[in-house]
Amino acid sequence: MWFGSWSDLMRVVLVGAAAYLWLVFVLRISGKRTLAELNAFDLVVTVALGSTLATILLSSDVSWSEGAVALVLLAGLQFLAAAVSSRWPRSRAVLTADPTLLVEHGAMLDLALAQQRISPGEVRQAVRASGFGDLGQVAAVVLETDGSLSVIGHQQYGNGSVLDDVAHSASGGHRRSSRPGGDRR
Repeated sequence: MWFGSWSDLMRVVLVGAAAYLWLVFVLRISGKRTLAELNAFDLVVTVALGSTLATILLSSDVSWSEGAVALVLLAGLQFLAAAVSSRWPRSRAVLTADPTLLVEHGAMLDLALAQQRISPGEVRQAVRASGFGDLGQVAAVVLETDGSLSVIGHQQYGNGSVLDDVAHSASGGHRRSSRPGGDRR
């Protein structure tokens, strides 16, 4: 059916505008993390927010107030997950993946690349995008929890303490701390 009625169209316009403004408001008060680069949990919430907004827009079976509560609920769950994750680091394993070391001192770690389904070409592209012309200039490439690749050159590497929470596939675990006393925080 191409056209129902003018009242149906007006409902979409009015409820859609109100729901859109409400979603923008909820996202603004829920914090930057809601809009940051996505990990798996963030992606689920983002897709659910979009689906909820579409339902509010197009389904007359869902009232604006029900949709508004659903949007707040989703943003609240994301906020709660972020708060729990930052307060109790062990809960991070449930909500996000560990970052993974893909290159160590210029050598690609084939096992890590295979486990994470990252091609050597993707690693080389990230290295080039970071301004390096030779993999030998790279101390580490890390697949971050949001799927991005971080490239650390030898000059920026220092004692490597920023890699303390990075999974190292070759050893099956995390890097050993380079801090005195083995503090991994």
